[in-house]
Amino acid sequence: MKIIKATLRKVDLPLRTPFQTSFATMTHKKCIILELQDADGTTGFGESSAFDIPFYNEEFRDGSWELIKNLLLPRILDKEISHPDEIYQLFADIRKNNMSKSAVNCALWDIFSQQNNVTLASALGGIRKRVEVGVSIGIQPSPAKLVEVVGGYLADGYRRIKMKIKPGKDYNYLHAVRTEFPDAMLMADANSAYRLSDIDMLKKLDNLNLIMIEQPLEPGDLVDHASLQKQLKTKVCLDESITSLEDTRKMIQLGSGKIINIKVARVGGLTIAKQIQKLALKNGIECWCGGMLDSGIARAENIAAATLPGYTLPNDIAASERYYDHDIVTPMIPLNGTYVDVPHKIGMGYDINWDNLKRFTVEEQTVEMKASLI
Repeated sequence: MKIIKATLRKVDLPLRTPFQTSFATMTHKKCIILELQDADGTTGFGESSAFDIPFYNEEFRDGSWELIKNLLLPRILDKEISHPDEIYQLFADIRKNNMSKSAVNCALWDIFSQQNNVTLASALGGIRKRVEVGVSIGIQPSPAKLVEVVGGYLADGYRRIKMKIKPGKDYNYLHAVRTEFPDAMLMADANSAYRLSDIDMLKKLDNLNLIMIEQPLEPGDLVDHASLQKQLKTKVCLDESITSLEDTRKMIQLGSGKIINIKVARVGGLTIAKQIQKLALKNGIECWCGGMLDSGIARAENIAAATLPGYTLPNDIAASERYYDHDIVTPMIPLNGTYVDVPHKIGMGYDINWDNLKRFTVEEQTVEMKASLI
């Protein structure tokens, strides 16, 4: 591959309904869509999922824009790249900023799979023709409303239900859902809202037969998560704490959890996501693919990742219409029962809906330059 041109687009994609977590309420998916063009005319797409402010990790959209434009792109433009894995050596002195790196890595994987005339899933080594999915539900105003929303998604065919929680909106909310749906596959996602001092409340969750509690404590705190897991019957799933293969190794060594939510954007791209699931599978750690309220571009790349053998639980790859009336890929990604079918089209498997991409783009810039080491 020889990338000769890159276009960055800031996109504000309206959500169907506001989405509330323990740290924010979002009305739009605000992201950066990166388009890379190879010398042979092949184009590939990636997405930087950095939010407007750095409440999920250290990245934010304006910073990601500048980093991609001024630091990452100059290192790949007009340079011969034989495989998407090579970017990590090119970016070795740029610490973290994984969502920015992921946008580049995923766009290169899209091009790489097209040039090899295979689907993205096949290029990665995927083994599945469809992936089972769950749904993520934001914090609701009352237990009764949460029961209503969960019931709707169970009726739609979703089997695994993830519910966001935070202090004051946790046990009673989950208990109401479990009472109404005793056999449902339920899990809680805390987005780091608790501390080890909240152990008494967290222990109460053991009574609810949850398949996991996701990221209950602070990001990066593998030690306290290890202490918590020893005291809970419920499996701890790590999300924000796993940003690299090295984090995964330490989690396994310390016993900081029993499940990993692998988010392609959070770990720095499809290459690292593949490495993490391989190590987890070797050590008996269950995995599933999480999302960032993704547009269809990142959602398509998540589908490809979830075809790998280490993904053993239903994934956060809901149908596009779960979050959006309009998406920037076509067709809209549909739900087939409790599954999303893996597309047969080479590359990421979906076409760009150019009308919608232009409609929801708020800023655009094209970069064409000779590579220069910075």
